[in-house]
Amino acid sequence: MSAKQKATQILLNMLPVVVMIGLIVVVKNDYILAGIYLFIIAASLIIKYQAKDYLFFIFGFVFMIFAEILFVSTGVEEFIRNSFFGLMPIWLPVLWGYGFVVIKRVIVILNKSSWFEEIKQKILT
Repeated sequence: MSAKQKATQILLNMLPVVVMIGLIVVVKNDYILAGIYLFIIAASLIIKYQAKDYLFFIFGFVFMIFAEILFVSTGVEEFIRNSFFGLMPIWLPVLWGYGFVVIKRVIVILNKSSWFEEIKQKILT
């Protein structure tokens, strides 16, 4: 696979996340936004499902709920939109969950690259 094909695959995998981030300013209702996110994620997974995508989504969703609760409780973060536990927007863990899926997919794409293997070898030796 050429570098151009890999770059295209990476960008296509990132596109739903970019769209979801862009919708934050447009859709003011957190519950509607979370529903739109779930629709985008379902469509993305139907179009192209890779092994363990659901596992990565669930892990990212659950882990980031606890991480965001920790950040908010320590004062590191503060959200104006706090529809989930009164701490954060309800759509945020959904976005994080799909972000984990995209990160996994990008790593899989990069692992198919010989230059990536060379970099890994240099780091490990």
